[in-house]
Amino acid sequence: MKIGVLLSGCGVYDGAEIQEAVLTLLAIEEIDAEAICISIDKEQYHVVNHLNGQEMDESRNMLIESARIARGNIQDINNIDPADIDALVIPGGFGSAKNFTKWAFSGPEGDILPEVKLLLVNMINIGKPIAALCVSPVVMAKALEGSSINPNLTIGSKNDPSPYDIEEFSKGLQSVGMRTENKSVQEILVDRNNKIITAPCYMMEANIVEIRENIRSAVHALKELI
Repeated sequence: MKIGVLLSGCGVYDGAEIQEAVLTLLAIEEIDAEAICISIDKEQYHVVNHLNGQEMDESRNMLIESARIARGNIQDINNIDPADIDALVIPGGFGSAKNFTKWAFSGPEGDILPEVKLLLVNMINIGKPIAALCVSPVVMAKALEGSSINPNLTIGSKNDPSPYDIEEFSKGLQSVGMRTENKSVQEILVDRNNKIITAPCYMMEANIVEIRENIRSAVHALKELI
């Protein structure tokens, strides 16, 4: 069993959330599956100093940065066919909203990279499951916008502490045709009809143990759908 892990860089503020990415790789290994790390050979939107939050005057490539997490074992998205993998996980991090899509700047009206949309739509069309973690439901939403597929997604719960405006995110997802549900970091949402799993992860106030359990639950649900 092979599970793709789609990475948008290396670092929560400008790429993939590293803890979520690594815990995803661990959870995949624990179900005796093989992780296939995937990224895009393009420049990320910008580079952020993770010590002080300031933008840096340099550029970095998503594929090269993601290779840091993958220990160099990573494939270009253009070389991946849905037939190559049994499922896909998209960890969170601002890269999902800055690099894969432009949700961070234009909200639900922002674009999605064509190669990301193509992979996700093709996966859905042939019935292969996808798990979108943290903010990555925005990537699913943009990929499926305008289609006949309107999945149930969660990006967290407005009833629990969060560093983000969960209600605003949920309204944005709804505006492009998605249905949303409130879920805490102790929960995941499984849309069995469309084979899409979403888990709030660091969209909510949480510690690394809670994130580990949230991701483990999502990956086990992914295995069940496979």
